Amino acid sequence: MPDHCGRDIYLRIQRNIETVIRGQSAAIRLLLAALAGGGHVLLDDYPGTGKTTLAKTLALSVDSGYKRIQFTPDLLPSDILGVSIYDQNLKAFHFHQGPIFTNILLADEINRASPRTQSALLESMAEYQVSIDGKRHPLADLFFVIATQNPVESRGTYPLPEAQMDRFTVQFHLGYVNPEQEVEILSDHRTTHPLESVRPCATMADVLALKKQAEDIRITEELKRYIVDIVRSTRTAKGVALGASPRASLALMKTAQALALFEGVDYVTPEFIQEMAVSVIAHRMVIDPQAMFSGVTAAEIVKEILRTLPVPA
Repeated sequence: MPDHCGRDIYLRIQRNIETVIRGQSAAIRLLLAALAGGGHVLLDDYPGTGKTTLAKTLALSVDSGYKRIQFTPDLLPSDILGVSIYDQNLKAFHFHQGPIFTNILLADEINRASPRTQSALLESMAEYQVSIDGKRHPLADLFFVIATQNPVESRGTYPLPEAQMDRFTVQFHLGYVNPEQEVEILSDHRTTHPLESVRPCATMADVLALKKQAEDIRITEELKRYIVDIVRSTRTAKGVALGASPRASLALMKTAQALALFEGVDYVTPEFIQEMAVSVIAHRMVIDPQAMFSGVTAAEIVKEILRTLPVPA
């Protein structure tokens, strides 16, 4: 059995978030799987479902840096990355860091910014660095982007391009909670916002340890091939104009390792891979227009692949 430190860290953060976010245990599990897997998250859901609150609660649960950027049409890349300003005394340019230099970054309503501004996140999300004026500026060891967007809005929005979507390890929806849980939310907000009572339950060192232990979870060559076969099947599936990339295979392996750690086992099973497949793969696919008009979705295609593909023994 693995060192249970990682599982204990996960459970502490999970329980802390659940004091604020009601009825979203599956979403919290996906969020923390992406965090432990070293990736990033895209929350895609209707207004008022708790996307921003979920991100803030995670940030408050970890004693680390946190910044929020409200994406708007007039936002510039320099507003995110930073800018070099000439210092008259030193007779030289001095770089002033932007909000991207943090540990947990909330990119709120990311699709409201122009493609030029959206692209400012590409290098940082993939390479954990920012290149400005020919100089490389490394980001922190813990750098986690949580982006939100509203799927029903179209005015003043710019759909994220495929390259940007591919940078997100998982995409998922919160959805509406059941009536009983919504009543609990009303009670929680009766006098004060529950976020005001959230206190850190983990350090940045804890999260880095969580990531390291997830990397050490064993996965067999057969299961690696199973992951590759799932992802490759999206490239030849009927109705798919563009299948998932090798980055999807890597993300699926890392998040499956994270789930194994959460469950207190030191090896990946097919069930962990299957649990993560839709959230990791579907948003990276492009469905051709004819199939889309027929009601075909990327999630359904991934589920069908999981149903028909042989599972390693």
